[in-house]
Amino acid sequence: TAVFISGPLKIDFAARLVFVDGKEVHLTATEYNLLRLLARHAGRVVTHTQILREIWGPSSVEQRQYLRVYFGQLRKKLSSNSLPEDLIATEPGVGYRLRSLE
Repeated sequence: TAVFISGPLKIDFAARLVFVDGKEVHLTATEYNLLRLLARHAGRVVTHTQILREIWGPSSVEQRQYLRVYFGQLRKKLSSNSLPEDLIATEPGVGYRLRSLE
């Protein structure tokens, strides 16, 4: 699909735009790519290795500290009263999951 909607979060894949509560959220290319990857697998865990390989390439699969930094920034930018704190859930030792909102 060209648009992902989960509660107040909307991602327009064709335009590479992200909105929360109808307001555009400005993300870096890497932050957008991380969010897009999670949205494509919404509700399912995406492993650290899978994220690192897809976003930074196969030579980066050991660089897990990237993930903590980038997901921290992404959570901060997406924070809203209408989005749950754990919209992007950390699955300790495994990866990250974008929760589906009704």
